[in-house]
Amino acid sequence: MKINELTREEVFRTLVTSETGLSEDEAGRRLAEFGPNAITAARKRPLWLRFLGQFTHFLAVLLWTAAGLSFLSEYLHPGEGMYTLGFAIFGVIVINAVFTFIQEYRAEKALEALKKLLPFHVTVCRGGRERELPAEEVVPGDIVRIAEGDKVPADLRLLEANDLRANNASLTGESEPLLRETKPSSGDPINSPNIAFAGTTIVNGSGSGVVYATGMRTEFGRIAQLTGTVTPGLSPLQKEIVKATRLVAAIAAAVGLFFFAIGFFIGRSFWDNFIFGVGITVALIPEGMLPTVTLALAMGSQRMAKRNALIKTLTSVETLGSVSVICTDKTGTLTQNRMEVKEAAGLGKMSGSTRERLFTVALHCNNTKEVNGELKGEPTEMALYRAAREVPGTKPGKRVREFPFDPDRKRMSTVTEMNSSTFVLAKGAPESVLAVCTHAREDGGSVPFDEALKQEATRLFHALMDKGLRVLAFAEREVRTGEDVANKETAEQAMVFVGFIGLEDPPRPEVPGALRKCREAGVRIIMITGDASRTAVAIAREIGLVTREPVVVEGAEFTRLSDQDLRNVLAKPEVLFTRMTPKYKLRVVNTLKDQGERVAVTGDGVNDAPALKRADIGIAMGITGTDVAKESADMVLLDDNFATIVNAIEEGRGVYENIKKFITYIFASNIPEAVPYLAYILFRIPLPLTIMQILAVDLGTDMLPALALGSEKPTPGVMKLPPRKPDERLIGLALISRAYLFLGMIEAVACMFGFFWMLRTGGWAWGTDLPGTDPLYLQATTACLTAIIVTQMANVFACRSLRESIFTIGWTTNRLIFLGLAVELGLQLFIVYHPWGHAVFSTAPLPFSAWLVLIPFAAALLLAEETRKFAVRRMAGR
Repeated sequence: MKINELTREEVFRTLVTSETGLSEDEAGRRLAEFGPNAITAARKRPLWLRFLGQFTHFLAVLLWTAAGLSFLSEYLHPGEGMYTLGFAIFGVIVINAVFTFIQEYRAEKALEALKKLLPFHVTVCRGGRERELPAEEVVPGDIVRIAEGDKVPADLRLLEANDLRANNASLTGESEPLLRETKPSSGDPINSPNIAFAGTTIVNGSGSGVVYATGMRTEFGRIAQLTGTVTPGLSPLQKEIVKATRLVAAIAAAVGLFFFAIGFFIGRSFWDNFIFGVGITVALIPEGMLPTVTLALAMGSQRMAKRNALIKTLTSVETLGSVSVICTDKTGTLTQNRMEVKEAAGLGKMSGSTRERLFTVALHCNNTKEVNGELKGEPTEMALYRAAREVPGTKPGKRVREFPFDPDRKRMSTVTEMNSSTFVLAKGAPESVLAVCTHAREDGGSVPFDEALKQEATRLFHALMDKGLRVLAFAEREVRTGEDVANKETAEQAMVFVGFIGLEDPPRPEVPGALRKCREAGVRIIMITGDASRTAVAIAREIGLVTREPVVVEGAEFTRLSDQDLRNVLAKPEVLFTRMTPKYKLRVVNTLKDQGERVAVTGDGVNDAPALKRADIGIAMGITGTDVAKESADMVLLDDNFATIVNAIEEGRGVYENIKKFITYIFASNIPEAVPYLAYILFRIPLPLTIMQILAVDLGTDMLPALALGSEKPTPGVMKLPPRKPDERLIGLALISRAYLFLGMIEAVACMFGFFWMLRTGGWAWGTDLPGTDPLYLQATTACLTAIIVTQMANVFACRSLRESIFTIGWTTNRLIFLGLAVELGLQLFIVYHPWGHAVFSTAPLPFSAWLVLIPFAAALLLAEETRKFAVRRMAGR
């Protein structure tokens, strides 16, 4: 038999315990057998494996290959300095891995600081004595005391229940407090009233129960385990980086092998060809892209944190920018999670006396308590209590008896003494309260509650629901002398209907503006709520979520939808899912992803966790969210505010824009790094640029300016563009053409001009060999390197936008660029004029005239790019 079907005595026998609890020795033995009462993260990789993972993704493997080739070249042909290159690339891999790991580890630790799901201490009866224990030490068979405000530490079969109500929202998604009882109950334990589940909250009353499941064996733990079976998949950015690096690797390998073969054809030696092949490969591999992408994502995550969005994994920063659909809860995300009385209504004109009676019932048919000046209770009842206290004329009273709310009656009532008389006061769902009324208050008097008045009352509460209000009905009657009101059947009869009170969880003031922003950005919003359809539609209209007649699917109807029917529903422009439980979210997410959407999902309960993990971006609530939800999510909202999601999407789009900007910047320098090698192999000239000088650009001078591009604020129109298409490439034809064939070619002309200009001024004649230590050769390679640096300093301004002129954006709107340029210039001066720079990079000092010759190329690059942008804007304008 199931635990909920057993009697009290059978429970004790089954769990081998008693009313006095376990002995300490037996509790210790069971702790060793069953383990700590804790929810363990499913499928969580050890820290060392996660750290090693930073060394094995595709771009890291590509860099490992380049480093390996460098070490191999040095081993087979010593004296070329290739080992320095290998160690430099190795350093890039290690630094990037450590940085990425630290960022994600810090985010995880910040998340752990939010974990407050299970109580730290609970009251347990052991050996007939009560004592407090850490929740982790609770074992099956323990007798646990619970009271209002407690979080249940384990799954309990209740033994005592004194007006005990539990909020199971974290487990089932239903926020209505449920009355708990102790008698045996048939059916599924999840629906049984004699069970209190781990992680749920006691909102009223007190009681005790015997523990029958702990840790991962609880209902809570089973759902946490289910979360571990959901595979999240790669983020859009991870997929794009894999594709981009494969493309770059293919280009580099193809070019290297092609010219390696050409070298043999024209008579070059094997080692000349091998060094050339490694050089051209290294030149075309953007070694600086990996750390720059990581730093840009880290800066984006820090900006989001300042806007109350905690990013757990760096790639989630960019993924947010690609979101096309947000599936959101209503309570606490679109609304303030703060119930307040909005409207009171009665039949006819509500007189002052009727209003006093209505709020007197609301005040006394209520379990809110004042403790040290603070209200304690269920949110709806606290809202009624606050409103009733502010209404003049409400009468004081003393409660004699209570008949608690239960799901079958859908109402509660109290027997209360007021002014030497005794009254039965009732509140609950309108249909439930109206059903026990025989009279009604109308225009201040009591009249028979005939069919016409019942229809009027029905129209009235429907009208209140259509305003987005949660509606409760209130009734009263005076108890006659000697009348028996000891049970609810006799007490709740011949009641007098007093009126309705409509309560509202007010929308967050930022939400309408955020929804407009989403609409302009082409992001669809789908509300998934446990509320009734009328209330959900009304709230959706109030906040601007729907502007026409939406498609509304209730939970019962949802379960009957075929997959094709669900796809048809989701294809509609405005969709609301109502009376839904969190377990249905996973199906919605899977269907949307199958349709090619990039999905963000909000959630706070345990049952939300699988959907959060399956979504492209899972968003957990930081204030109301459970531990399992936060563990499964990619982002945690520290303020539970929908507007924060929209801000994060804007930041994500900005980060994607910025990644494309600095990739263009980094790729542009690959061409002037590669062209010297082509000239070397084809025209039999001295090698214009050494491999270490290439590394000086890729891992030195380019880094800070590229990072500065990664810190650009989102452009003003970024949220007026539709989400990028799933098939849009991070590195597409337009980016490669601009970087390689336009900007890169200008830089290549500059670097080759600088190289030959310096040779020419030194008296070099074509065909003359120059040893690697010749001062003129060192000056010429230094001029080639300096040309790349000078044109890259102009290129950083060119890459700040794809279409807008730098004069429109403003030269000084990103001050970090000037810091980057200062560091870039400082590094180049060190390389050109300091003996250490000469030793490491094989350079020599340049005359001032060389700089003057090269600066016009920077101006030419900016002029050419401004001309291109002007042409693009003109064509777009047509």
